[in-house]
Amino acid sequence: MRTSIATVCLSGSLTDKLQACAEAGFDGVEIMDTDLTVSYESPEEIRALCQRLGLSIDLFQPFRDFEGVSEELLAENLRRAEAKFQLMNRLGADTILVCSNAGTATVDDDAVVARQLGALADLAAGYGIRIAYEALAWGRYVNDYRHAWRLVQLADRPNLGTCLDSFHILARGHDPAEIETIDGEKIFFIQLADAPQLDMDVLSWSRHHRLFPGEGSFDLSGFLTHVLKAGYTGPLSLEVFNDTFRQTDVTSTAAHARRSLTWLADRASASNGWSTDRLPSAQSPRSVDFVEITGSDLGTADETLNQLGFTFRGKHRTKQVRLWTIGSTRIILNEQSQQPDPHLSAIGLLVDDAGQALARGAALGAPVVFRRTYAGDHELRALGAPDGTVIYFSDAPAEDTWVTEFEGGQPAHDSTHAVDHINLSYRWHEFEETVLFFHSVLGLQAQTPENVPSPQGLVRSQVMRTADATVRLPLNLAPPTAPLPPRHIAVTCTDIVELASRAQERGLRFLSIPDNYYADLHARFGLDADYLAQLERLNLLYDRDADGEFIHFYTPTIGGLFLEMVQRVGSYDGYGAANAPVRLAAQRRQPRRTH
Repeated sequence: MRTSIATVCLSGSLTDKLQACAEAGFDGVEIMDTDLTVSYESPEEIRALCQRLGLSIDLFQPFRDFEGVSEELLAENLRRAEAKFQLMNRLGADTILVCSNAGTATVDDDAVVARQLGALADLAAGYGIRIAYEALAWGRYVNDYRHAWRLVQLADRPNLGTCLDSFHILARGHDPAEIETIDGEKIFFIQLADAPQLDMDVLSWSRHHRLFPGEGSFDLSGFLTHVLKAGYTGPLSLEVFNDTFRQTDVTSTAAHARRSLTWLADRASASNGWSTDRLPSAQSPRSVDFVEITGSDLGTADETLNQLGFTFRGKHRTKQVRLWTIGSTRIILNEQSQQPDPHLSAIGLLVDDAGQALARGAALGAPVVFRRTYAGDHELRALGAPDGTVIYFSDAPAEDTWVTEFEGGQPAHDSTHAVDHINLSYRWHEFEETVLFFHSVLGLQAQTPENVPSPQGLVRSQVMRTADATVRLPLNLAPPTAPLPPRHIAVTCTDIVELASRAQERGLRFLSIPDNYYADLHARFGLDADYLAQLERLNLLYDRDADGEFIHFYTPTIGGLFLEMVQRVGSYDGYGAANAPVRLAAQRRQPRRTH
């Protein structure tokens, strides 16, 4: 697989972009006309830099509004094109992207359009340049890749072919299967982009909301399969217009982009039974092994866990680390930190093959995290998520391995408590890369996102989970100007009223819920008056759908996190989204404890 990326995907100067692309491992680039125009380096200097970095210049783009015009305008358009061909010779690029006319076309006649494209190809041939003609989804007369291909055939020039862009094809709902009817040698270039399913005009959708493969709703594996079966042998290139990616760090975004192509090539090969471009198999997590909380003083966390009924299992024999458990929920408190505020720093996952999980992550560009161990310590393999959260992998039972390193605690008590979900929050520049990380590295599937109102704007919630829902990671995207919401660990129980009552007796004060919430609860569900009073007394929240019920409560926030205890009744599969605005408002009102 040869890989390429359009410079429009990235932030910074053209030289910054080229260096980041090379560092990320791309083989080539598409140079955007505007990026070169604003560069202080000459075309010759950019060409030399690409050669030093080992990057081929696979495409120069775009050339717009050429065909379907009057003869007078055609002459002007050919003049414009010749100037670009001369520039490309200086740059060392031999293929140019020509988009179907979306602005100046006035002639809806295939014979005329083909003749004009032929004239352009003849002019380009004199400069050794190929024309890759692309149907824009919003092209005035040509907006379907099959129409563009018919025009290429009608023009019949050896240096005129087509460019297939996944967004332009899939956004309009065109069937990509007919790609296989195109002569592979006449597919001059492939551009790949994913996107969320949005109800908006296709131009705005394209210009602002494209995503890297694996982050949206398009079937790019199927699209790529059709392209390869047609006989295409050129580079797989990314063309992603996205406001976020053009503001984020260029080096990390380039690495993020390269990971998406590695994942896509693997998915296409796997779905077709091909052996090329394969990764080690994704190790779908079987359960959450542990969650780690880090901070320089975690005394309040100890107290909270004790009040919730967790059992203290002891201190690590060589490190400033403590273990608390309830059922299969294991929470590690790590005070080996210079950062005072408690924060969720790591998640341990139980998988079938920890070595293979690590190998897959490393092949996808995730950093392998070194963990200092001492004689007798169990080895845990680890990768760094995009935001720095550490993901540990184990393929052996915790109670028989790393838990034995903790001493001086109490024996575990049997119970059905387990980690229900781990809610993680991110800033705008971390979110999409994190979705791709959990999808590509861990094989988690993205659920339909929801928007949750908060006192400071809408919070976008995207749940990533295993097929059997044993591991659930709701990812929350904070509004751009709002503080980062705290993360939290949710633990299931079978009798939340009993658990809440005992926790209150031990002195735990839950997140305070306003009286108005319970009045609204009565209006929505008509709950029994005594049951409603019990919920209010204990600050419990309630939700119900056709499949079951969800009862839960929150602890106060400590630093950057809190705990949630939940009870699922029946087959309720949500997270109490209707209650999230109440929780967010209550947390904003209640000051965080810092230790």
